[in-house]
Formats: sequence, C-alpha cells, structure tokens
Amino acid sequence: MSLEWEQTVVDAHDPAALAEWWKNALGWVTVEGGAPEDCEIRPAADRLPGLLFGAVPEGKSVKNRLHLDFRPDDRDAEVERLIALGATRADIGQGDQTWVVLADPEGNEFCVLSSRN
Repeated sequence: MSLEWEQTVVDAHDPAALAEWWKNALGWVTVEGGAPEDCEIRPAADRLPGLLFGAVPEGKSVKNRLHLDFRPDDRDAEVERLIALGATRADIGQGDQTWVVLADPEGNEFCVLSSRN
C-alpha cells in the first residue's frame, strides 16, 4: 500500500488571509495553483504535507475536532510571537497544562507544547 499525506484542509471565511497568517506563523511558502477560492501553503514548494485553506460561507462555531500541535524550542517565546502575529489565547477547558492553547485569526485552536528538554 502506498499512501502519502498530501495536506490538511482548513475551512476559512477568508482563505487567502488565513493562509497568509499561517505562512508567516510557520515560515512556509504559498503554493500556486488550485481553485481561486483555495490557498495552499507548504514547508517548501516541493515538500508535503501542506495546509489547504478553502472558502466556506459560515464562520467557525464550535471547538475544532482536529487541531495542530507544535513543539518549539521555547514555548513562552513562541506563544508571545504568535500572539504578536494575531493569535489569541483559547480556553477549551484544558485547565493548567504544560501546553498553551491558542486560536488563529479565524478561531481555529492549536497547541504550543513545552520543549522536549
């Protein structure tokens, strides 16, 4: 069996703006092509997986059923950097944990984990 993870699809009210935010947050690149209402970013043009932001008419209304976890070298510094880019702290009932839950500009939650050190 040959199965490759191509991309994760994220519903977005404004796909281009949300893709730009995530591109800046991750240091990725925009991939050209696809439908006008879609925008894809990847670690590099020829690297997978990517994040594909697709247009939907409705806004986010409940907690994500799938979210991304990131493990930086310095959790607190990374949280502050992401907040400066426009992320917000999110309370999903996690309580006091070693990770921080943030939300992107459209409200999609993601976690910034503590370093492995």
